[in-house]
This record gives sequence, structure tokens and C-alpha cells, in this order.
Amino acid sequence: MDHTSLKVFIAVADTRSFSRAAELMFITQPAVSKRIKALEEFLDTRLIDRSGHTALLTAQGAELYKRARIILSEIEDAKKAIDNLSTNIAGTLSMGTSHHIGLHRLPVLLQQYIKSYPDVRPQISFIGSEEVYSDVVQGSLDLGIVTLPPNDTPDIERVSLWNDPLEFVIGRDHLLAKKSDVSLEDLVDITAILPAKNTFTRSLVEDIFVEEGLSIDINIETNYLETIKKMVSIGLGWSVLPRTMLDPSVCRIPIDYKIKRSLGVVYSKNRTLSNAARAMLELLKQHR
Repeated sequence: MDHTSLKVFIAVADTRSFSRAAELMFITQPAVSKRIKALEEFLDTRLIDRSGHTALLTAQGAELYKRARIILSEIEDAKKAIDNLSTNIAGTLSMGTSHHIGLHRLPVLLQQYIKSYPDVRPQISFIGSEEVYSDVVQGSLDLGIVTLPPNDTPDIERVSLWNDPLEFVIGRDHLLAKKSDVSLEDLVDITAILPAKNTFTRSLVEDIFVEEGLSIDINIETNYLETIKKMVSIGLGWSVLPRTMLDPSVCRIPIDYKIKRSLGVVYSKNRTLSNAARAMLELLKQHR
């Protein structure tokens, strides 16, 4: 069974389209069809229903799909284990991180890394911490540099790197900015600008209000902290931001609640780290 054909099969299954799968795999649509046909001939069964405009998995295709990622992951894991027998630090390093960490924490470290290991080609995905966790578990990312959840996650090894305390903030021209003592109740009637639902940071904030029996009015959601900061600065509502981002454009709200989050690196407990990933992991640990 050709592992490239499995990758093509997964792309067709995920996109439900031969043409979109071709775009993702950077091959032609006839090449996609040829790969799928070869896979079906090898397994002696139809995997994809081509009768309509949408490519849908047959029952046999759905069964293969459940196992295909595991097969590819095992192949990649074996390759890493073999490569690690060499002391060379080369190849591809796939990492996922947030825009905030990528902007404020990683540049100096990445610069040092590529100078030390010029034969490594970093591939960086800027996505949410929750998506990074999923991709690390599935094996599509070697490392994730993310906001760590409050509790341990099965199959994930985590290393805390940086404490990242958050502060309640409001626009400097807002009436609340002139108060010396602010309670959670004072924020309830003011629009909140927060990251999207189910993000670790959003949960930290909402839990504080839930514990006090309060609900908050969230009219603006975005995972881009720079955008949140700008929206707060022009008076659209309150939010929480990392202390490292505060500047004269926003005002810290003097509220007696501390929100702490930790930023760190995560990787799978069940997969072999490449030499390139191990080198990055050690560099991160040295700079925590």
C-alpha cells in the first residue's frame, strides 16, 4: 500500500472533492483519481462514491479512513526513529503556535535555532491552542507552543515555559478608567471583547464570573490579541490581555482578581520526536 495514496485518500475524504484534494496535494485531478483507483484495486473494494457532485466515503472507505491516519503516523514515527540513529539534525520541523506567541515569544528563539541548525526547515502553523493540541495528538505537528490548559491532557506531554499573567483592561477614555475600585459587577453591563468560545483563555475569564453567579455580555470575539487590544483602545468594551501587551493605549482596570495562564510546549507521549524537534525542545527549555 503506497503511503502517498493514503494521503491522497485522506485529502479526498476531508474535502469531499477530487479537485480540492488535488489542490491540497499539489497534483492534478487525474493523478488523484489514479491514486484512489490504485488503492481501491489493492483493497479490492470501492472506497469513494463518485455518483454525485460530492465525493462521499463508502462503508469500506469510512473504515479505511479511521485507520489511515494511524498507518501514516506509524510510518512517520518509524522514519523518525531510524533518522534519530544518526546524530544529524536536519529535515522538517513542524510546529503549531498562536499569533501572540509567534509575535512576542518565538522570533529570537527561531532566529537562534535556524542559525544553529541550518539543515532544518521549520514549518509553522499559526492556529489556536486547542487545534494545536489536536494536531499534536494526530501526529501532523511535532511540537505545539501554546497556552497550556489548567489540567493535564492524556497522550500529551507538556512543559511550562513562561508565566503569562492577564490583566483586565478598558479604553483610557472610558468612565471605568477613572474609577479606583472596580468590581466584577461593574463589568457585567459593559460589552466584553474576548477570544472565541472553548479557548483556554476564554474559559479562564468566564469561570471567574460563573463562580460569582454573573454572566457577561460578549459581542465581539477574536483570537487575535492585537485586534482585541485595538478594539478596547477605541472604547468598544473591556477585555483581558497579557501584562506584556499593556501600553498607554489601554488602561488596566483595578480589579481584585488575578488571572494566570501558562505558555508552554506540548508534544505527543506516544510518538518519537525527531532530532530536529528534540533540539528545538531543548532550546525552549533553556530559555524558560
